[in-house]
Amino acid sequence: MISPEILRRYPFFGVFTDEQVKSLAMISEPLSLDKGATLFYERQSADKLYILLGGALDLVHSVQEERQPENCKEYPVGEVNPGEPIGFSAITEPYTYTATVRASVDSNLIEIDADNLRKMCQNDHDLAYNVLKQVNKYLMERLNWTRIQLAAAWA
Repeated sequence: MISPEILRRYPFFGVFTDEQVKSLAMISEPLSLDKGATLFYERQSADKLYILLGGALDLVHSVQEERQPENCKEYPVGEVNPGEPIGFSAITEPYTYTATVRASVDSNLIEIDADNLRKMCQNDHDLAYNVLKQVNKYLMERLNWTRIQLAAAWA
């Protein structure tokens, strides 16, 4: 369990009531990653939603060659900065991560159990709305950043 006071330090949790923050804290745990460690892999079952507390994470997309599937190339597609959530797939069907995430430096995170979070959202629609609102805010930022990358690549 994480202290609710720690969660309150991060903007992601700013829209939740005190009771909701306490409930989220009950299903959250601290996690430390060493530089170079993989948080999760693309196509892995998504069982946690994460909030990066400190450090930095790299998003990587893998491409396998059709004729030689053992040949896999990785391409950097983004980064996660402190205060940002990662692992949105944990609350979106089919609950499969869509990128590989690695620590580019030693990093500290909060991991939120997705199964419990989804159950809580089914029982508290205000919580569900706020979780989706917060996640969508960060998804839109990531989408805009991706558009900028694509525009730069085409220029």
